[in-house]
Amino acid sequence: MSQSQKRVMITGMGTLNPLGNDVATTWTAVVEGRSGIGPITHFDASTYKTRFAGEVRGFDPVALFGRKDARRMDRVTQFAVAAAGQALADANLQEMDSTRAGVVIGSGMGALAPIIESVNTMNERGADRISLFFVPMMLPDTPAAMVSIMYGLRGPNMSVATACATGNNAIGEAARIIQRGEADVMLAGGTEACVLPLAVAAFGVMGALSTRNDDPQGASRPFDRERDGFVASEGTAVLVLESLEHALARGARIYGELLGYGTSADAYHISMPAENGEGAVRAMRAALADAGLSPQDIHYINAHGTSTPLNDKSETAAIKTVFGEYAYEIPVSSTKSMHGHLLGAAGALEAILCLKTIETGILPPTINYETPDPLCDLDYVPNIPRRADVDVTMSNGFGFGGHNATIILARYKNGRFPS
Repeated sequence: MSQSQKRVMITGMGTLNPLGNDVATTWTAVVEGRSGIGPITHFDASTYKTRFAGEVRGFDPVALFGRKDARRMDRVTQFAVAAAGQALADANLQEMDSTRAGVVIGSGMGALAPIIESVNTMNERGADRISLFFVPMMLPDTPAAMVSIMYGLRGPNMSVATACATGNNAIGEAARIIQRGEADVMLAGGTEACVLPLAVAAFGVMGALSTRNDDPQGASRPFDRERDGFVASEGTAVLVLESLEHALARGARIYGELLGYGTSADAYHISMPAENGEGAVRAMRAALADAGLSPQDIHYINAHGTSTPLNDKSETAAIKTVFGEYAYEIPVSSTKSMHGHLLGAAGALEAILCLKTIETGILPPTINYETPDPLCDLDYVPNIPRRADVDVTMSNGFGFGGHNATIILARYKNGRFPS
């Protein structure tokens, strides 16, 4: 990051995910090493290859938004609006110039439910029976748009769709907007409502999902030799990003600083990572260069770590390439072992967990790590959280299509880090 660019702070956080419907509950589950995965309850999955997922429980959109507004939003948008409200409240942003406050929120799959329902309605009852709200409900920009509308944010507003890299890209692009001086405050994150028959069936046909139906809580096992696929999860996470000047002027609590952002493309395959993680290597190196850091300045890596045979091997190789011998000293964990894979929302949730790691000095574990894989031989913080002094974290997000995005989050220091 250029010394002339504005520094970007994180001052608010909100989430709903399989571990909890707020940040505090989620973090408690993480430090206890609990899994949020269980049998699917949203629909009858008894005939599916995979019959479990990570579901958001106890979410009542009518209680939050009222019946009228709740009916006009798909679950993917309801999630985003709810988490954005949490994040704004957490940031205590009571007064701001609404024209200088914007939104970058994306989704990997978007609003599948209204598409499925509308196709069924059209086939069963005729074309003129489709809901008037179908188009605005299913557009990929709707979560960002509704967050803007519901909270009166009139600055830059856009959506990001880079599959499972979406959350990191949303945070990084929102930070760029602040760095360029185009906004003072940005809400950034991802949202996903993918625990649906079509999505679970489609990922199952691809062979992407774990089929450990006899042990749902043990199914997500990143870097373990017996891993057999990822666990699909729904949820959302939204962060408040703010220029340092704006945050200091209002006396904001600062969770950390967005220090670096790097993104790249594999240009290799629509669903497989490049061999040896070449694209991931470039994203991590770009983030380090943006932050002005060396590999040895990173104290913890929140890995993409999906629990698929290819991703975990490829990411491990990429980390070794970037960090050299230091790769064996740095703790690397995948919290997807607990909350599953939130697809487009994963990076945003994991950014929150990185900030909590900095705040508390507790490294999240990789649970379900039982059988070492000779090709995955780093320190994955197996099964038990660990105390450590952490000032700087790296978080990876890689998606279908070869999208790679890495962010670096650091403890806020008055001077430019490193001092």
